[in-house]
Amino acid sequence: MTLAADSMTEPFLGSYAPRTGLHDEYFAAPQDAHAVTHRFVHELGQWDREELERRRETAWRQIDENSVTYSSTGVAEQTNRPWIYDPLPLVIGAREWQSVSTALAQRARLLNLLLQDLYGAQKTLNRGLLPPGLIFSHPGFLRVFHGIRVPDDVFLHLYAADLARAADGRWWVFADRTEAPSGMGYTIENRLVSSSMFPESFRANQVDRLAPFFIALRELMQRLAARHRDNPRIVLLSQGPANPNYFEDAYLARYLGYTLVEGEDLAVRNQEVLLKTLGGLLPVDVLLRRVDEGDCDPLELRSDSVQGVTGLMQSIRSGMVTTANALGSGLLESPALPAFLPRLCKELLDEDLLMPSVATWWCGTELERNYVLEHLDQLVIRHCYLNHRTKPQFGDQLSRSELEKLRQQILTRPGDYVAQERVQQSTCPVWLGERPEPWHVALRTYLVSSGRSYLCLPGGLVRSSPQSHTLDLSISQGEASKDAWVLAAGPVAPISLLKPPGYIQELKRSGAELPSRVADNLFWLGRHVERAEGAARLLRTFVNRLLGESGNSPEIPLLIRALAELGQIEPGYVVENIRAQLPPIESALPCMIFDESESFGLRANIQRLNRTASLVRERLSLDSWRLINRVYHEFEPEESVDDVELTQLQSKLNGLITNLSAFSGLIAESMTRTLGWRFLDIGRRLERSMHTVFAIHNLLLPDSEKLAPALEAALEFGDCVLTYRSRYLTTLQLAPVLDLLVTDESNPRSLAFQLACIVEHLEQFPRDNRTALRSSEQRLGMAALHAVRMLSADDLVSVHTSNERRGLDRLLTRIAAMLPKLADAVSHKYLIHAGESRQLTELRIRSSKRLS
Repeated sequence: MTLAADSMTEPFLGSYAPRTGLHDEYFAAPQDAHAVTHRFVHELGQWDREELERRRETAWRQIDENSVTYSSTGVAEQTNRPWIYDPLPLVIGAREWQSVSTALAQRARLLNLLLQDLYGAQKTLNRGLLPPGLIFSHPGFLRVFHGIRVPDDVFLHLYAADLARAADGRWWVFADRTEAPSGMGYTIENRLVSSSMFPESFRANQVDRLAPFFIALRELMQRLAARHRDNPRIVLLSQGPANPNYFEDAYLARYLGYTLVEGEDLAVRNQEVLLKTLGGLLPVDVLLRRVDEGDCDPLELRSDSVQGVTGLMQSIRSGMVTTANALGSGLLESPALPAFLPRLCKELLDEDLLMPSVATWWCGTELERNYVLEHLDQLVIRHCYLNHRTKPQFGDQLSRSELEKLRQQILTRPGDYVAQERVQQSTCPVWLGERPEPWHVALRTYLVSSGRSYLCLPGGLVRSSPQSHTLDLSISQGEASKDAWVLAAGPVAPISLLKPPGYIQELKRSGAELPSRVADNLFWLGRHVERAEGAARLLRTFVNRLLGESGNSPEIPLLIRALAELGQIEPGYVVENIRAQLPPIESALPCMIFDESESFGLRANIQRLNRTASLVRERLSLDSWRLINRVYHEFEPEESVDDVELTQLQSKLNGLITNLSAFSGLIAESMTRTLGWRFLDIGRRLERSMHTVFAIHNLLLPDSEKLAPALEAALEFGDCVLTYRSRYLTTLQLAPVLDLLVTDESNPRSLAFQLACIVEHLEQFPRDNRTALRSSEQRLGMAALHAVRMLSADDLVSVHTSNERRGLDRLLTRIAAMLPKLADAVSHKYLIHAGESRQLTELRIRSSKRLS
């Protein structure tokens, strides 16, 4: 039944024309809305077009600020694809969804029973319900898992089905996802954006909530714990930042409250899986697995895997740990399996299959093979094993010679190929440009094991594309994504993942459970933040002098030398003979600053900062991440770098320093004082100490002819101009400047303040209680702090006959040598160094006998 759309929708959906011969999710015909979409279509017509566009821009900005991408990190950064969000949801009625969820729950039960049999008695093979060759040749059939019992006989804890609607309006399944279904994190993000863009319609249409599904998922994970059921340790095992799903892994871990780990964070001792933390080894009860099953244990599965946990299979056999989904579940993702599901459903459940699969022919039997070869140009040909490198081949897109080549491949190894019907998915309005257009849509929805059946998520991840075949490939191929609104049959009660009011929660103030890999990344995040800020402050000080009244301040050569030693500009600018052959530094400076290929350059460091932050995204607040994202996107030229003027560069540096300072302030005021915060902050303090020593050594130790302007530059670099002027109503003098920058522990930018913070952090780090002696890193930190505290005024300002300040020079040289040793001592004792290489080169302090 359909209802006529209100004429008020004319300005927005009046020109929308459904495609002929396909089911459209909004309209049965132009201006003839389905009953389920009528209300929303009417509400769209009530809004002013400018208001709708403003809301759409706000939604896109939210997606951008949250850095929602299909591959937010990874080695091949050119493959990163932004998450393109379409604001118009797919709307599904309550009665229709009840039928869909019932059919999918039946399918999930059938697949779970099939896994029980294939890794158990194998009656389906013995009775000829499945070809043994199809199963035993499949790389996803894990022989080492055969005979292993799983809790409650549930192999399939999470199941996802890719759905599409045919021209007659019926739903069908075109892919089963049984290994580690992806997309749930994006589903949550789409819902958050959708409900905030259309809050009135979301409530008025009584859209069903997603929270009950995730509550059921958390309850299931807790039940899977063989031990510690009251408070199990559940971790989300990720493939790491090089995987395109890493953004979602971090998102889900944060949403569900689980620790995000990689294989290197875990170890097996005495058949027990343990989490390696700064506080020691902690037992793990459940692994919510996102790693491919073949990579999970290099000892018994794929030996070249670097993502798994050595000995995991033995721990599973002993019942010490449970994985969700069970290893071996990926076997059922074979596109050949749907051809056998109707008969399997009748035999295993004594029921007819409620939702059909796309028509499928396995070429391993003669009758089906002959049909496929006769209709090769009309079908989609796939390899039976999804992990095979061969992509789907669409017969109607192949040349005559390509079809013949494919025919020979099928005849050579018929059991390796499967053919499927080419079906056009339904369409739905997609509003990415000026006006809505009909794009093909596919829906991935999720089910979680609940009791003896499965609970279906009311909605899912909707992908859309102007070409139907794109949606047949993978979740990464759809060109846009949207929310799915499943309308409830009645009023929707508010639901939260939080415990009910009567629940008594044990109080905790934890922090020692921090994985050493995470501590390492937080440590380097702090260092990259401070390294970027230090370089930006020195560059801004230099640019300010270039833009000054004279443009030729006497301290400019000192700043050029310092910037060259810091790696921010070409070293040739320090030497007069070479400088004359180079472009003017005023015109060359923007190119050097924004050059991503310069490993020591500011832009390159900001890239490292962004990447490191993405590795600990689940540990950062949303506001903190937005600031990191803003730093990354705003500090780049708005036009060609050759056209950037010094005033524009000055503005960029001001914005960068402001954003980095805001991030540091947010961390200081919002991050709990656990070990994670301490490692981030000690990284900042170490790096700020190095930059302070470096700046003083380069600006204040040279001869006194340029001392006055150099003092002002040093105060500007240290953000201490206002403090100095409020304390001393006199001209600039060396002693008070050095006191402010070096020995004043009340100044949060002084060297003494940094060292005092470092010593305090080291006191709080985990230590061996069997010894009463100070650790090596504690001794280094205390020695540096003591050296600064023991400075006298004479040491600070005394000048010897050779125009050298030897006392200050000796101190800075000594501390400059101690700080890298301290950083190394912290790293070697607490942190790990695997995976991405770090830029370890420290700031260099040269002898006071400087180059002329």
